[in-house]
Amino acid sequence: MNITELHSETWAQLGARRKQLPHALLISGQRGIGKFDLARNFAESLLCESPTADSQVCGICAACGWLAQGNHPDFRLLQPDALAEEEGDAVETGGKKKPSQQITIDQVRALDDYLHVGTHRNGARVILINPAEAMNRSTANSLLKSLEEPIANTLFILVSSEKERLLPTIRSRCQALPVPQPARKRAELWLLQAGVSDAAHWLALAGGSPLLAVELGSSEERVLLDALIAEMSRGSSLDPLAAAANLDRVIKAEKRPAPLKRMIEWSQKWLFDLTLASEGLPLRYFLSQELLLQRLAKSTDSADLLAFNRKTLQYKMQSEQPLNSRLFLEEFFLSYVALFQTS
Repeated sequence: MNITELHSETWAQLGARRKQLPHALLISGQRGIGKFDLARNFAESLLCESPTADSQVCGICAACGWLAQGNHPDFRLLQPDALAEEEGDAVETGGKKKPSQQITIDQVRALDDYLHVGTHRNGARVILINPAEAMNRSTANSLLKSLEEPIANTLFILVSSEKERLLPTIRSRCQALPVPQPARKRAELWLLQAGVSDAAHWLALAGGSPLLAVELGSSEERVLLDALIAEMSRGSSLDPLAAAANLDRVIKAEKRPAPLKRMIEWSQKWLFDLTLASEGLPLRYFLSQELLLQRLAKSTDSADLLAFNRKTLQYKMQSEQPLNSRLFLEEFFLSYVALFQTS
């Protein structure tokens, strides 16, 4: 089962747009459900010279050959250098300088000349931006100029897991296409076909996101997650300074982008389940830790948990900025352990 079969309803909606393409499309949904792969498939199907009846690429035309080699003249992918590096693409980072976590204004400005020349064979031109929320305000405003003056046969596809972070002026100039979470049984079947055992467990832990479940069922993400769970499971016996030191070592050893942000996102899921447990409700994510979370919930208070859940929103924003990760983690764990000291 490929990504278009996993999201067959959304793929059908994309196919229906082929007859009258908008100048900009915003594909949004939760992280790890396959939005980018879906958008990339759609972009390639628009550039394919002999697409199938269900909008799949033919795989044999010249355009498909160029796409496979990564050098189609009418396709551009804008993404952070850190994400490109993770995917194995060569990125010039200037010596020891860390690759950027953002889409830079220079990347957008580089489109100016490209957008004002004719398309190859008078076909479509596609600019895929992923993730769109990785643009800061200056970059987004630079892109806005292109969105305000549509160019014939040119489609911008923005992919976002946090569309509320986009400028309202950007969102208003795009046709919105939300991608829903795939049905549980279909997602579990997709995971089984991808070779993931205990699919239901990993899918729950991933919040219903099958691509994230694949990562968890195989991988490096579990190193970060296991280290976090080991500390947060301690409850009132947690040593905040020792926990911060342990997680800081794991984060600094991470090769994948934004480890601190990912850690906060996992902690938000843990706190969500802890809040559910405090109210006697079924858990959503950490099903295998249900008894532990129920025990921890007895020594805290729902109001305090809700307040800390709100505070993690601030932590998540801070985690995207340059900061001292050790001090940041110390504050986070001091606030967490305080949940159990007030009861």
